[in-house]
Amino acid sequence: MASVEISGLRKLYADVVALEDINLSIPTGSFYTLLGPSGCGKTTLLRTIAGFHRQNAGSIAIDGAAIENLPAHRRDVGMVFQDYAVFPHLSVEDNVAFGLRQRKLPAAEVRQRVGEVLEVVQLGAYAKRMPHELSGGQQQRVGLARAIVIKPKVLLMDEPLSNLDARLRVDLRSELRRIQKELGVTTIYVTHDQEEALAMSDTVCVMYGGVIQQAAGPLDIYLRPANRFVATFVGANNFLRVAREGAGLSLVSGGAPVTDLAAAAPPSGDLVAAVRPETVSVHTDGTPPPEGAIAIPATLREVSFIGREMEVFVTTDAGEEIKAVSRPDPAIIAQPEGARVTVATPRDGLIFFADSVTGGRI
Repeated sequence: MASVEISGLRKLYADVVALEDINLSIPTGSFYTLLGPSGCGKTTLLRTIAGFHRQNAGSIAIDGAAIENLPAHRRDVGMVFQDYAVFPHLSVEDNVAFGLRQRKLPAAEVRQRVGEVLEVVQLGAYAKRMPHELSGGQQQRVGLARAIVIKPKVLLMDEPLSNLDARLRVDLRSELRRIQKELGVTTIYVTHDQEEALAMSDTVCVMYGGVIQQAAGPLDIYLRPANRFVATFVGANNFLRVAREGAGLSLVSGGAPVTDLAAAAPPSGDLVAAVRPETVSVHTDGTPPPEGAIAIPATLREVSFIGREMEVFVTTDAGEEIKAVSRPDPAIIAQPEGARVTVATPRDGLIFFADSVTGGRI
């Protein structure tokens, strides 16, 4: 186990900036996820840590020892790839043993370590099988076993579940987290799947435009996003325009003034207020909004019943669209399109942001 420290990392492809001023401190034994859309720099960062790419500036240290100038095979990291990357001509046990044999370990130790790791990834009964006899999830476990059998200080995982079907992804992510906790190995994990990141991670690092936008625990990322990009990318959000009236603030779509919340808003420039759909409630004439909530008149546009919850879409009188998610309510589901309703959000459910999204630090 080891900590990872990255300082001032910069990576260019010709004159294109792929990573800019990356600073990370990853504690020993933690599960640290790099999250962001395609092209944000997360895989470039992972591969730079692994030694497959060469940074233009900055330092990388594992357990206090600088590794940025070491070749990949001397960095003491294990890598799990997106496409399994198992050797098709080798059995499961020979795939897992490959790295140990390259290190010229004694045969008895190789057999022992391979057997132990196959039990950890629950493939002990599959040791003699060939890769084509395995499912996608089992092949990915072989790739994981091959990475951890060498006992790396740091485990790097590049979207290892993206080629699997949705149900298997959910099952295997629980297994990956179990294995990581059992081994206690510091893990840096890349994904574009926000649910995966929130479910598995100790820390989620959201990237955009080659820049870190926010690094925090999953709950903080979701409830207290640092800027509009994070609020947009992690979970769904409604964004409502905010009007400035001197020192006062109010929602353009209506409802009570929100001047008392001004201290939480940027002091100048155009503003929006983010509201999570699950905090929004929808009310007909017979069901008044909760006391103290911000109530906004609106027109019902669509109700989607999707089993354990319903999604309600409305348009405010100012032309803004709001989505609400809640448990099914027969009274709302029965409302015709075009019905007048009121949407309500608790005052503490509003988060204010500058009304802009750029390619750099937001």
